[in-house]
Amino acid sequence: MNTAAAKSRAYDSTKRASAAAQTGRRILQATEDLFMEGPLADVTLAAVAARAGVTVQTVIRRFGDRASLIAACTAAATDRVGSERNAVPPGDVPAAVGNLLEHYETTGALALKLLAEEHSSPELGRITEGGRRLHRQWCAMVFAPFLEPLEDSPEHDRRLAQFVALCDVYTWKLLRLDAGLSRDQVAHSLLEMLEPFTRRS
Repeated sequence: MNTAAAKSRAYDSTKRASAAAQTGRRILQATEDLFMEGPLADVTLAAVAARAGVTVQTVIRRFGDRASLIAACTAAATDRVGSERNAVPPGDVPAAVGNLLEHYETTGALALKLLAEEHSSPELGRITEGGRRLHRQWCAMVFAPFLEPLEDSPEHDRRLAQFVALCDVYTWKLLRLDAGLSRDQVAHSLLEMLEPFTRRS
């Protein structure tokens, strides 16, 4: 009897933890969706709660205040993006370009929006700074075979900066949105621009 009761309590505890985790994910997704749709100022606790189908008290109990909620949302998005982008093997330039375009096709508009509003609040400033750091780390990892021969040379930092610029979301914007190139044409353009720096002798 006692064993059965213990099993029942463990089962209930597991169910509650699963439900709480699902609620947390729903709140974070609602936060991200609201920011995609409008300015950060519109991402209020009340708006997030309504979108997630929970009460404001649930949001506060789970994440604390608005700043903590936005920080948690940013951390979750950063982890997801980092996991997706770091799947590229170092030195595989076509795979890197494909990975980059997959990322920009789905989140490029959000990245441009964040950059356009980054000076409007310290929260956005921290988000965009984290994005720049992530992008630079990705370039250093993906293009490592082409950077390693330049180690301990002033050319190393200049070359890394060139990779960062060529793979930047603004370069994607110029090619894809401003020039109206197709995704395949953008990929071809990036490979052409990267070729002088990734040529294997």
